[in-house]
Amino acid sequence: NSSESHNCAKSILTSDRLQMVVTLSEFFNETWEAANCANCLKNNSEGLSNSTEEFLDLFNKSLTCFEHNLQGQAIDLSPNNYTEVCKNCNETYTKLNDLYNHLQRVNRQGGESEHSAHLCIDVEDAMNITRKLWSRTFNCSLPCSDTVPVIAVSSFILFLPIVFYLSSFLHSKQKKRILILPKRIQSNASLVNIQEKYS
Repeated sequence: NSSESHNCAKSILTSDRLQMVVTLSEFFNETWEAANCANCLKNNSEGLSNSTEEFLDLFNKSLTCFEHNLQGQAIDLSPNNYTEVCKNCNETYTKLNDLYNHLQRVNRQGGESEHSAHLCIDVEDAMNITRKLWSRTFNCSLPCSDTVPVIAVSSFILFLPIVFYLSSFLHSKQKKRILILPKRIQSNASLVNIQEKYS
């Protein structure tokens, strides 16, 4: 029925006591909004955005790399020894992590989808799974790229008090102690003479 009259909508949507169609429609709409699904799509919702496709491709490559490096070695590996996985999959994981961070920055500034600042739930869940595997299961870690600047700044701050006190010592005028000898009265006789003078 192509009619858009109020009676038609009422008879189709709210005819049953539970209003099942309306309830389901609201549920799916709320779920779609809460999961930020629109952020994975192009503006006209014709398909996945280019960045989402690129991310999912890298995600699949990372999982394939994990699986490939575990095959045939699972018997030999102790629970904490996954050095082959960490070494061989480091490049793929780093690319995935960098792309995810880039997508977060772009999304905050209003990226391809022009929706809220959060990435869609599929991308966030995929990254959470990968990070959990990488850090907790395989015990891998990325080298910190900020190590040199942190050490330099820390060293500079530690040496500041030394430089301050040294420059304060060198540039301040050191007052030498000058001993002033007191003029003491030599004898009681001279004291009597002085008292007589003033009286």
